[in-house]
Order: sequence, then structure tokens, then C-alpha cells
Amino acid sequence: MDIVVEQLSELTRKLTVTLPKETVGPALAKAYAKINKDVKLRGFRRGKIPQGVLENNFKEQVQAEVGEKLVQESYFDAVEQEKLDPVVHPEITEHSFKDDGTFVYMAMVDVKPQIDLKAYKGLEVEKPLVVVRDEEVDKEITLLQRHQAVLQTAEEGHAIAMDDVAVVDFQGFHNGKAMKEVNNENFSVDIGMHRLGKDFEEKLLGLKKGDKTLYEITFPADYPNPMLAGKTVEFKVDIKDVKVRIKPALDDEFAKDIKPELNTLAELRDDIRQRLQQSKDEALKGDLDDKIMLKLIELNPFEVPQRLVNYEIQEMLKQAEENLKRSGLSFESAGIKLDDLVEKNREIAIKRVKGDFLLKKVAEIEEIKIADEDIQRGYQRIADQYRMTLDEVKKYFKRREEILPFMNELHNEKVLNFLREQAKITEVAPVEAAEQTPA
Repeated sequence: MDIVVEQLSELTRKLTVTLPKETVGPALAKAYAKINKDVKLRGFRRGKIPQGVLENNFKEQVQAEVGEKLVQESYFDAVEQEKLDPVVHPEITEHSFKDDGTFVYMAMVDVKPQIDLKAYKGLEVEKPLVVVRDEEVDKEITLLQRHQAVLQTAEEGHAIAMDDVAVVDFQGFHNGKAMKEVNNENFSVDIGMHRLGKDFEEKLLGLKKGDKTLYEITFPADYPNPMLAGKTVEFKVDIKDVKVRIKPALDDEFAKDIKPELNTLAELRDDIRQRLQQSKDEALKGDLDDKIMLKLIELNPFEVPQRLVNYEIQEMLKQAEENLKRSGLSFESAGIKLDDLVEKNREIAIKRVKGDFLLKKVAEIEEIKIADEDIQRGYQRIADQYRMTLDEVKKYFKRREEILPFMNELHNEKVLNFLREQAKITEVAPVEAAEQTPA
């Protein structure tokens, strides 16, 4: 095997690999022999078809199959021989069988960047000081009260009010045309929950069963539903029914109904406060990790392989497409231009790729490795999150394509824990709290 390496850029190599006829000839002969044995041509007995006839009929097919096999069998030997460290599958730009019996192919290979890690310990980041306010506990209590309420049909002439449920038919129109995806019949609108948006619900306040109404809503460009984002939509709404909530009293019995092991409403409030604090702390941990990663990237600049970035972008697009499919939409029906989405996600993809390289470098320097107990904790976390048994989780991760990303995630988490422990974290008051502080 003859290999010529050209350096096209700091991270891209072009490999021209030539395989000798001693390797190529037997591979072609084996492929033709298999075809001779398996196919049947008029005028020839199976297994007795002349080589020239086989080549006239199957040359293109044989060369495609053998060429792919020769590349697969030789590529990893080639990069190992040249001491290259590829980070993504190669792009095979050309391949051909030569008249002298050799086979030549060219592979574009992106290699692992050389990172001179200058700073990763003692990273200076700020962490907001978060506390659970009484209003937040009150809001949770109110939500629990709503969930425990009984719905009953409103009296005749009752005007829709906050916390009611309105059963409606609606149809959306954009530029005078009915929107196929923006319509429903006998749809329950829970007034105050804003599942269809605050503006949509507030337009229903004061209406009664049997009323029909027509109104416009202009949705912001960042509205979660891509079918509505940035559009002015006219809604035709028919009020079919109205239901009112009969809420339970907020007393000690209410607390026991919510959580039998509690005795008083005060205990329920304390329980909610602890849960909210835990949730905030967990969310803050993720935000802190993001700040640490951004600081790490900022202090250790380096170039990343573009093919790896493109691969990350494609994975992000797949996720976006799956999310749309769950809503019965596609990029086209949602009015999303693929090129715009690619460019929108490019910077995020670059940061993800850089972050992964940097975490691996820190792990290498600090000799941070995954232990069995880390894997078991990871399994248990998934089991708790999705209400699965440990055996079910372990069975799912038996496949190599599932376990490798999982192991990588656990490894990165362990490195991030190390960086967080080493960081210089300054607690600061939240912006809203700082603004309220008297001068």
C-alpha cells in the first residue's frame, strides 16, 4: 500500500492511497466468482459464464462493491501507518481501478486539533444567589388548588372568568386564508394557563356560551409554535360550553390530600419551598456549567475541524425535525428555511465541538476516568427520570451506538464536576434584587 499525505490546512489532510494489483486482483476475482455462481444468463450454464461476459454485464456493480470494501479494509491501516488521529469519518472524493491493476482512492481526513491548554483551574465565574420567595410558594399552592378543583358546567349566562374552562371551536386565518394546522373543535381552553397564549385566552374573558367572536393576534417572531411565529392571525371562535372550577379550601385537610404524610398547611408550604429551592439549585448548576464552559473556550482558543462542526449541525437539525414531527409539522410546513437554520446553529455547534475537545483534554491531563460507580449512578438517574427498572435501563444500553454517547456524557459530567470544584465562584445578588436595593 502506497500512501501520499498532503496537508491542506492545519486540521485537514488529503490521503492518496494506492493499493497494489496483488491486493486488488484477488478481490475482483472473488467478486466475479460469486456472481458467476449466483446469477443466470441466457445461453450460459450457471458457473460457466466467461469472464468477458461477466465484465460486460456486471463491471460497474463489481467495481462499486469491491471499491467500497477495499476502502473500508485499508483506510484505518493507512491512518495508523501515517500516525494520523482522525476525528470524523473521511470524505472519499475519488476512487478508481487503474489499467495497471491498482486501485487508487483519495480521502479527506480531519485530524484532532493540538490543544495547548493554558487555563482550566480557578476559572472565575459568577453565580446568582437564589432564594425561594413567598410569592413563588403561593403560586404553587394556587396551582395545586386548581388541580384539586372539581369542574362543573356553568350556569346559563355565566361570563368566562379566570380559572374557567371554555370549550371552543376555532379556526385561524392568515392573509385571508384558512390555516389547515390552526383549527380545532371542542377544544378545552384552561383560562389562566396560557397554553394557547395569553392573548388568545384573554380575548375570551367576558364571553358566554353560544357567543361567536372574531379577533386578531400578532405573534412574536420567537413564538414557540413555528406555524404562528411572526404572523398576524385572525381567529374565528365559537364558544360551545363553559365550565367553572369549584376549588377546595386551603386548610390542613387540603395539605393531607396533597401529601398524606403532612399534617398542616404550613408543613405543605415548607415542603414546596424545599422542592423549589432544590429545583433552582439544580437549574443554577446547569447555568454555572455553561458559564464555566464559555470561560474555558474563551481562555483556550483553537480551530476545530469543519466536518465535525457540520456533523454536529446535522445532529441538531435531526433533533429539530423530530420535534416538529411530534407536532405534525415539517420544516417546509413550518416555513423554516434549512439554510437559515444551519447558519443559526453554526456558532452553537462550534462551541459544542470545542467544549468536547477541551473536556477531553482536561480529562487527559488530570487522568479523570469513568468508574463502575459512575455508570451505575447514570443508570439509576435514567431509571428514576423515566420510571424504569435498572434492568430495563441496562438492557437499553447494551447496543454500542447507545452506550458510547451515554459514556461520553457521563465522562464530560465528571470533568465538569472537577472544573466546578476548582472554579472561583462569586455569589452575586440577582438583577431584580439588586435593583430593589435602596441607594
